[in-house]
Amino acid sequence: MSQTSRGGDTAPPSTATALPTPKERRRLREALSLSEEQVAEAMGVTKATVKAWETGRSAPRGRKREAYAKLLRGLPDDPAETPAGPTPAPTAHVRPKAADRRAARPPKGPARPEQRLKPAPEPAPDPVPAPEPAPEPVAARGPEPSGLTAEEAFDALYGHAAPGLVHQTYLLTGRRALSREAVEHAFHHAWEHWPEVAVDADPVGWVRAAAYEYALSPWHRLRRTHKHPDAPPTEAGRRALLGALLDLPAPYRRTVLLYDGLGLDLPETAAETEASTPAAANRLLYAHAEIGRRVPELADPEALQRRLATLVAEAPTATLPAARAVRGGSERRTRRLTRAVVGVTAALVCVTALTAVTAPTRYIPDIAPGQTVNGVPVRGGPQKLGEEDVELRDRLRSEPNPGPERLVPTVR
Repeated sequence: MSQTSRGGDTAPPSTATALPTPKERRRLREALSLSEEQVAEAMGVTKATVKAWETGRSAPRGRKREAYAKLLRGLPDDPAETPAGPTPAPTAHVRPKAADRRAARPPKGPARPEQRLKPAPEPAPDPVPAPEPAPEPVAARGPEPSGLTAEEAFDALYGHAAPGLVHQTYLLTGRRALSREAVEHAFHHAWEHWPEVAVDADPVGWVRAAAYEYALSPWHRLRRTHKHPDAPPTEAGRRALLGALLDLPAPYRRTVLLYDGLGLDLPETAAETEASTPAAANRLLYAHAEIGRRVPELADPEALQRRLATLVAEAPTATLPAARAVRGGSERRTRRLTRAVVGVTAALVCVTALTAVTAPTRYIPDIAPGQTVNGVPVRGGPQKLGEEDVELRDRLRSEPNPGPERLVPTVR
């Protein structure tokens, strides 16, 4: 697949239709205590559509995009729409020592929109000061000064994120081969959708979500190579923690790794796992309780966070193929899929054409099945000879004069 489009080629959206990142949309909605049903009713869409907007699977267009942008800018937490005056208290929960945990996590690409907003202007003498428009996202402003091509940007993302993702996926599954396969599959998928990934504010999170989804698929249990986990580590502490993680259900395991291991906030963790914030919090409480029961020294959440952060920050040892090979594999797979689709389509066209040619042009009634007719006389003629009759006939034909000679007639 030839990738010629880049993230900078996208036309920058207008100020009225600029939208924050999907994770920030969820945070802004929860800041006003609005449910997905209420937003869906206000926008005239379904709840599933609002969930798709907040997970990044789709985005509103046209008038709905403008109305959705106005709805988000109308929340108190958006500084672009906050009138001059005392700053309201933040409603989002920030746990202590979040900066220490985020120091170990890899950079997530361009800064989020709320981190790039300019400071609020000084109060104007007008009674109603006009709000300062929010700037467009960095990914939509055009090419960066570095001027990277699509291939160079993909190779940089692969070299930065792939080794760490393999290590994280191993903590989720306990299978090294599956973790490498999941990361390669995620980057294949990212190259196929590179225009979308290039403009994403968190490209590492995009690839991470794809790798986690593939690694945690229950269908891998049917494969012989990935049916059982690898041998546990020799160190007792690592073996106990990894065993406790693998005994958790997959959504709980993923939630605790994102929150405690990578240091994501609760709304970000809920958005990446496609769950509500209360559901993500309940998963964390259950996971902490189960891990504390299995490993008593990790009963304190802070101790668990430090241990998981240390595990995630370890230097990965996995050997991965080169980024060029990953791109080539993705393009070959796309070509094979395209050829298969074209072949199936051509076969369907041929079958349809053959059916149209050979099909009857008029209605042909079916032949009625046979029926029993009474009153017909029995077929005449000699009866069929039995076995004894046939044997006697053959003897008469082979022995025409079986009697004494004196009784044999003489021909004169």
